[in-house]
Amino acid sequence: MSPKQRILIADDEPQITRVLRTGLTTRLYDVRVAADGESALDTFNDWHPDLVVTDLAMPNMGGLDLCRRLRSISQVPIIVLSVKGEEKTKVEALDAGADDFVTKPFSMEELLARIRAALRRAPAASDENDALVLESGDFKLDVETRKVTVRGLEIHLTPKEFELLEHLMRHAGKVLTHRKLLTSIWGGNYADQTEYLRVFVGQLRKKIEPDPTSPRYILTEPWIGYRFDPGV
Repeated sequence: MSPKQRILIADDEPQITRVLRTGLTTRLYDVRVAADGESALDTFNDWHPDLVVTDLAMPNMGGLDLCRRLRSISQVPIIVLSVKGEEKTKVEALDAGADDFVTKPFSMEELLARIRAALRRAPAASDENDALVLESGDFKLDVETRKVTVRGLEIHLTPKEFELLEHLMRHAGKVLTHRKLLTSIWGGNYADQTEYLRVFVGQLRKKIEPDPTSPRYILTEPWIGYRFDPGV
């Protein structure tokens, strides 16, 4: 029998942590709870969880600082809980190293789906930056030959389109902010050129999407960035 996957919850609202602990333990996850970022960091170092779920507003050390501290020592998946409407804060959390966010109020089933997706991606995280051939869902990308196939069909991409798709594939399922994408692909001078990114995403969608007007692979997170879903 395989060991239970460990999930650390950082939140200072007892009613939230109680619901999360109950919902996750009944799904056979091993769960521990911390009421602030400092306690969460201590528990992380002692317990080594497989995934962290954190609120943003906590005493002593908030969720943003916790994300930064965790990301400096680990690639553990981090899911942030965010109050609806705080788009700027969500962007800050993602830039701080969070992999995903779930808006409060949320359903347990939605959070469980996000957790399952994050845990599925986690085993490949250690070597994702070294892989020369990326295969995921409907996509196969060869870094050396610059060859891309989608649903078995080879497509031609410009150099920047190729770099953009490669970056999306290496972070499949994660929300990538406009700033993070622009900085990674074009450099710091383009960090605020969201229209520039929108044009390139539009061009890439025309080449890889069955229907560019209703994307299934490159999904827009309004006001934040993009999430890549390679299909099944």
